[in-house]
Amino acid sequence: MLRTFRNIFKVVDLRKKILFTLMIILLYRLGCAIPSPGINTAALDQLVQEGGILGFLNFFSGGALAQLAIFGLGIMPYITSAIIMEMLVAVIPKLKQWQEEGESGRRKITQVTRYLTLGLALMQSIGLVYTFSRQTVGDEGLKILEFTWLKGIIVVITLTAGMALLMWFGELITERGIGNGMSILIFTSIIARVPIEFRTLIEQTDLRYGSIVYGILITVFMTLAVIVAVIYLDQGQRRIPVQYAKQIRGRRMTMGGTTYIPLRINTSGVIPIIFASSVIFFPTMLAQFIPALSGFAETLTQGWLYFVIYTGMIIFFAYFYTYIVFDPYTQAEHLKKYGAFVPGIRPGTPTAVYFGKVINRITLPGSIALAAIALLPAVMFYFFGTREIPFGGAAIMIIVGVALETMKQIEAQLQMRHYEGFLG
Repeated sequence: MLRTFRNIFKVVDLRKKILFTLMIILLYRLGCAIPSPGINTAALDQLVQEGGILGFLNFFSGGALAQLAIFGLGIMPYITSAIIMEMLVAVIPKLKQWQEEGESGRRKITQVTRYLTLGLALMQSIGLVYTFSRQTVGDEGLKILEFTWLKGIIVVITLTAGMALLMWFGELITERGIGNGMSILIFTSIIARVPIEFRTLIEQTDLRYGSIVYGILITVFMTLAVIVAVIYLDQGQRRIPVQYAKQIRGRRMTMGGTTYIPLRINTSGVIPIIFASSVIFFPTMLAQFIPALSGFAETLTQGWLYFVIYTGMIIFFAYFYTYIVFDPYTQAEHLKKYGAFVPGIRPGTPTAVYFGKVINRITLPGSIALAAIALLPAVMFYFFGTREIPFGGAAIMIIVGVALETMKQIEAQLQMRHYEGFLG
């Protein structure tokens, strides 16, 4: 392992990419520590610690929301926009046409995603300013923001511009650094919260089930077990064999061959968890503007109804996103077009039906496992009285997924230059 790390820094190009990525990460964390002007950060931090939708957003912003920093919105607006665009591509013919155009079409879709992200960031920043200007904290009635039009406009512009700068940081990492830029940034945000989450674990462990040490040991053991399960879920796949027939093109005859189509057990990754969390917390966000919805929002996020609805939405979004990414009929047509077939299955519609059956069989256990991982923080809260375990739900999926993907990229760079990699 130590020799592998030495090899990484021996390769000049790889060393520059890693150092550039680290520099962008430092700038990102610096922006997470600079609060917006006119904000009472002590009162806001006290409000965020109560949990709910603000606690959820603060966790994925690396603690930046607790002081409404320049990057206080985190990258959740971008993730939401990217997911929305991927879903719209499946239902809007023009977007689907852009996707099929290749690199130029993908650039158009990326541009629309940027505009949509800025729109969502603008709406979210206005909502936060409106909420914080009306809300008081503690018995002293501390105001988070003494609202004036000038202060409100400055905070909104700061948060929206911070989101635009964050998108630029992500694209810079993707182009000139190592790994996927946005994934690296959200990975950094989650890792930055680990020490604070461990402290929260120690402070909030319920002693009626044993000592604090006992609670920590159980939590660490469950966390490690879930990480192993996430790796298994992320790497698990069903390989469908594909046979290419011999073809005569002009005077040449191409030889047939055998390959396979890898269908992942968890094709959708962490997206169902993010989408389900956004939907289930949406009434809570609306309750900030419409107090009549507060009772309904509280019912949705507590008790057995929360478990049932959350699990059902994760399973639904897992199937929905899987069919968007891997359309059985489109894949069957592509195989038929290039003279390929699944052994024992007729080309065309029978192949599409076969793909659909396989997807249904492997997605169900994958989505149930995904729901179990997402509900782990709630289970820990029920048994030990902790607000949230250090690596909860979507956080585990993101950390493991980004770490594996980045490691594979470094591995490929090393092997290309004849160095031994992590897996060598």
